[in-house]
Amino acid sequence: MTKVITIVQARMSSSRLPGKVMKSIMGKPVLQLQLERMYYSKLCGQIVVATSKNKNDDIIEDFCDKNNIALFRGDEDDVLDRHYQCAIQYQADVIAKIPSDCPLIDSRIMDKVFDYFQQNQFDFVSNLHPASYPDGNDVEVFTFSALEKAAKEASKKLEREHTTPYFWENPQLFKLGNVLWDKDLDYSMSHRFTLDYQEDFLFIQRVFEELYSINPNFSLDDVLNLLITNPEIYKINANYAGVNWYRNHLSELNTIQSNQTKII
Repeated sequence: MTKVITIVQARMSSSRLPGKVMKSIMGKPVLQLQLERMYYSKLCGQIVVATSKNKNDDIIEDFCDKNNIALFRGDEDDVLDRHYQCAIQYQADVIAKIPSDCPLIDSRIMDKVFDYFQQNQFDFVSNLHPASYPDGNDVEVFTFSALEKAAKEASKKLEREHTTPYFWENPQLFKLGNVLWDKDLDYSMSHRFTLDYQEDFLFIQRVFEELYSINPNFSLDDVLNLLITNPEIYKINANYAGVNWYRNHLSELNTIQSNQTKII
């Protein structure tokens, strides 16, 4: 039987918004709210929080222990190795990577990516290459053998830090798949649901305050409809729409174009 795990990478030492995963919204840590939403997924398997061995991340271990959440601690900077060692410890055949800065992630989107992966013989599937969903709905699924190959062969700093670039930067080595949103427009550069700046936190806080009590498993469409009826919420972090880590590595990434990121 295939063992599936979904790894949520989390740490306290964000340079732009320190401690963001444990910031409180409605009395709960952001990480807890994200995990609650992910548990609605039918295909994600066992969810594991993967943090670093840095003492600052002890708070994440304590949180996981108190809430009976599977945990792995590994290298702080070599996140590729952290995923690899986590997959070994949990004896995974299939691994999904979801960052802890995606508290608005929709479990339906997770299952759509998982289903596409399961129905085909891919080594790696995501909804990011190219992206079409609002930033913050990041799902990447890959086989253990592909992860092992990347962990042993990837040598660039960005490949080790961001875990998956070795896959999509080497299409000759892997069978790759991508899930596009069934909308006519690309929302990845116009709508920002990820958590990296204080404005992002205020945006996400408002979304939860408006939708969580109605349905904790609110959908992407629910969020978009909220922004249409309450445009002031959209404006909270709109200046950062399209800002992502690609902007710092355009000269190194062969498969990313300048129109896929925004320079602050």
